Amino acid sequence: MHKLQSDNHAIVINPDKTPAGEHIRRFNAPVVDDVAGIMVGDRTGAREIVIRRRNNNLQFIADTHRSYDALQYPLIFWKGQDGYCINIKQRDPVSGAETNKKVSSKDYYTYRLMIRRGLDNVILRFRELCQQFMVDMYAKIEGGRLRYLRYNQLKLRVEEYIHLRDAINNNADVTEIGNHVILPSSYVGSPRHMQEYIQDALTFVREYGRPC
Repeated sequence: MHKLQSDNHAIVINPDKTPAGEHIRRFNAPVVDDVAGIMVGDRTGAREIVIRRRNNNLQFIADTHRSYDALQYPLIFWKGQDGYCINIKQRDPVSGAETNKKVSSKDYYTYRLMIRRGLDNVILRFRELCQQFMVDMYAKIEGGRLRYLRYNQLKLRVEEYIHLRDAINNNADVTEIGNHVILPSSYVGSPRHMQEYIQDALTFVREYGRPC
């Protein structure tokens, strides 16, 4: 786009043609109803959610804002109900009193999507929109986990990880190591989590031999 000579141009999408040199099936129309989300891996890849206020001013909000769910899904939350926010406190199951612990986004949406006997969960009746809602909320949950790990590296004692300790022992310039965000093995899908799976698999091979 930036190499075009003129600022006036149009983009035409022709479903009957594919780019030259590409596999013919790469651009096939979808045949199943799938909903997918793309999460940016960049450290600065925060979700830019913009709302227009009644005075026509624009305002950026976080995906953990209590009004995000109703603004993004007005058909599901037609009454403008509050959604998840980080200030929701847990309650004691016996006394019903508030505790000092906060409700996580995972626990909140697990509660909202749960199927209960004798009660109709309206969210589950929205079919494809419900699928989009689930994917969106999963992205919110994963984003919250990653933010916690990023801003709580001291609690995770990341300075004890082997790559940083080896660099210091070898008299390397600590300023050139970089500010890495360490994902612990408890984070599903992280390199250390997958490494534990590999070690478990190798243990089975040592115990029972190679698979046939």
